[in-house]
Amino acid sequence: MSRMGKRPVAIPAGVTVTVEAAAVRVKGATTELSHVILPGTYVKVEGAEIQVSADKITRNPMFGTMRAQIANMVTGVTTGFKKSLEIVGTGYRAQWDGQKLVLQLGFSHPVEFLPPAGITIKVDTPTRLSISGADKYMVGQVAAIIRGYRPPEPYKGKGVKYEGEIIRRKAGKAAGSA
Repeated sequence: MSRMGKRPVAIPAGVTVTVEAAAVRVKGATTELSHVILPGTYVKVEGAEIQVSADKITRNPMFGTMRAQIANMVTGVTTGFKKSLEIVGTGYRAQWDGQKLVLQLGFSHPVEFLPPAGITIKVDTPTRLSISGADKYMVGQVAAIIRGYRPPEPYKGKGVKYEGEIIRRKAGKAAGSA
């Protein structure tokens, strides 16, 4: 059984957690998140802690995942999550056009991206983006979608990459001994 799943999740001040029949709702000062209770897991709010348990007979492995989801929701409504992307390449850039993000990534056309509700994209510089929101999954998914438009290539390193991501570079053509 998971040792992390047995640890309680602390509820900070200003956050309310309600457990319904099929879902857990976490409400903070500005946002509210909910998640379906996974089968075979049980969630209880005891004072200022949330305890997740599972059936002893089936040894359900999902209760560790359920605890992690609840901990991520509590963190999301208090501090939020953030991912940063870097755009590398000559002429590659990002800018806002009304409500959508417009990316110039070396294609014959600009790539337009409309962020989903609850996600904030900030263009720090034309080659640096910050994606933030309360839902950890959605922040990561939006970052992966934007990176997927032009992933970094291994020869020159051009493309969209996560901040701090190391791109393994390959050697180009060997100049000839033929």
